[in-house]
Amino acid sequence: MFLVRNLKQFSTFNKRCCVYFTKVSYSNAHSKFVTPKSQAKQIGPLGWFLLVIPASTFALGTWQVQRKKWKEDLIAKLHNLTEADPVQLPTDLNELEKLEYRPVHVRGEFLHDKELYLGPRTLILKGDSATKSQLMSTTTKQNQGFLVITPFKLADRNETILINRGWVPSKCKNPATRDKGQVKGVVDVVGIVRLQENRPTFIPKNQEGSNQWFYRDLNQMAKVTGALPVLLEATTDFDTSEGPIGGQTRVTLRNEHLSYILTWYSLSAATSYLWYKQFLSRVK
Repeated sequence: MFLVRNLKQFSTFNKRCCVYFTKVSYSNAHSKFVTPKSQAKQIGPLGWFLLVIPASTFALGTWQVQRKKWKEDLIAKLHNLTEADPVQLPTDLNELEKLEYRPVHVRGEFLHDKELYLGPRTLILKGDSATKSQLMSTTTKQNQGFLVITPFKLADRNETILINRGWVPSKCKNPATRDKGQVKGVVDVVGIVRLQENRPTFIPKNQEGSNQWFYRDLNQMAKVTGALPVLLEATTDFDTSEGPIGGQTRVTLRNEHLSYILTWYSLSAATSYLWYKQFLSRVK
C-alpha cells in the first residue's frame, strides 16, 4: 500500500512539472517573436506623440542650415552690388527701384543750408558697425554720431536729390565745427542707391521742426528740402578734411543661424535619447 501511494504521488508531481516547463518554454519562445503591433501597444499613444519633439527640432535645425546658406548668399550679393562699377543716374528715376545697393554717379552742387541729421548712429567701417562686439569698449561713445543728409542740385538737369554724405561725431553735428568739410561748387559724387525705409518698431516718429530724423523717410525728407525722394549714400572715395565719413551703407546682415543650428540639433539629440530610454529601451 505504501509503495502504491508513493507511485501515485510521484506521477502527479511529474505531470505538474511537465505542465510548468511547457508553459515556461512557450513563454520564452513567444518573447523572441514580438510583433510590431505588440511593440506599438507597449510604446503607447503618448510615446508616439512625444516622438514629435525630436523630429520637429531636427527639422528646424535642417531649416536653419538652409536659412544660413540663403543669408550668406544674400550678403555676398549685396557686397557684389556695392562694389560694381557705377552707372549714371537714370533719366526715369522710377528705375532706381531696381538699382538698390548699386553705385550711381552724379554731378552737381551741395545745398548745405538745407542739410538734415539722421541719428544717433554708430560709425560704419567696411560695411559693418565700428563698435561690433565692443559693448563695454571706451570707444563706443566716441563712435556715436549722426549722418549728414544734404540736398544735391544736379548739374545736368533741373532736379535736386538727397545725398547721405556720411557720419560725423555728435560734437561735429553743427556745420560750423567742420567748415572745411562743407564742399562748395560743382563736384562729382558716387553714391549707393537706397530706397524708402518704413519706421522700425519702437522707433519714435521723425521731428521735422527740430531737424531730428530717426529713420530714412525719403518722402518726408523730400517734402522738407524740396528735393526728390531719391537718396544716394556717398562712398569713401569722396571724403574731405573735417567732412563727414562716407561709406555708411551697411551691407552686413544679422547672421546667427549657426547658433540656431547648434541649438535645434542639440535639442533633437537630447530628446531622441530621452525618448529611447523612456520608451524604446523598455520594449521586450
